[in-house]
Amino acid sequence: MHLPDFKKYLTLEKHYSAHTSSSYLRDLQQFQEFIKEHEVALEDANYSMVRQWMSNLMDEGLSSRSINRKMSSLKAFYKFLRAQGFADANMMALHKSLKTSKKVQIPFSQKEVGELLKQAYDKTSFTAVRNRAIIELLYVTGMRRAELMGLDLNGVQVAQGRVKVLGKRNKERVVPLLQHSQAILTDYLKLRAAVAGEGGGAFFLTVSGKPLYASLVYRIVTSYFKQVSLKVKVSPHVLRHTFATHLLDKGADLNAVKELLGHSSLASTQVYTHTSMQALKNIHSKAHPRNK
Repeated sequence: MHLPDFKKYLTLEKHYSAHTSSSYLRDLQQFQEFIKEHEVALEDANYSMVRQWMSNLMDEGLSSRSINRKMSSLKAFYKFLRAQGFADANMMALHKSLKTSKKVQIPFSQKEVGELLKQAYDKTSFTAVRNRAIIELLYVTGMRRAELMGLDLNGVQVAQGRVKVLGKRNKERVVPLLQHSQAILTDYLKLRAAVAGEGGGAFFLTVSGKPLYASLVYRIVTSYFKQVSLKVKVSPHVLRHTFATHLLDKGADLNAVKELLGHSSLASTQVYTHTSMQALKNIHSKAHPRNK
């Protein structure tokens, strides 16, 4: 059984987060459970068994996107076995992903965000100030939910107007803060001192002084934006999408947005240009000499 070795590989060599590594291992364990009836080890499975599992997942109602994610876990594992000499061939080498329809993420409008950020809040309440600071930081920096949760107290340099963000594969980037953001974060830090536990290095804390957890961040974002938006899809990722779209709508350079988001390639950033097409049409219409 080479799952422990694979876990070390994901963590130490690929620099995947604990969350990502756990997802890979969970997919492999599910496949392992499925092939029990064949009485073969995970390392000895064949592609026919993979196809049977895919068919079973489809019958269970999983989307093509979810199935592709699980297949990616298998591809990574069997590629690892081949590279390490634990297998003679990679049975997933010729696997082709299922076709998926592109999801169109609809960002919040500038009006919706503006209405939310204009709302008054109790500046003496730790929870109220913290929640507002979370919304502010997600919108102003475009960071991911996991990146927000991983912010270090020393990495948020309020006075200098910048924040160090640890992104995917431990890639660090520095994102600037706005003056208004600095003021809110300063208010938060004053109240944070009263709830911080011993050696609490996480920037954002719960009321009991512990680091934030994913579902809490999700609830904060959804509860606040459902007050001003009727969108079906409301999440921290939509706020990240909103950050990128609003910058591009205002004429920001695509490469600059790429750096702010922490993307490794422009292809990942270009998905946001689709929702900015109306802004581009307006600029084109106003500026082109043929439009008289």
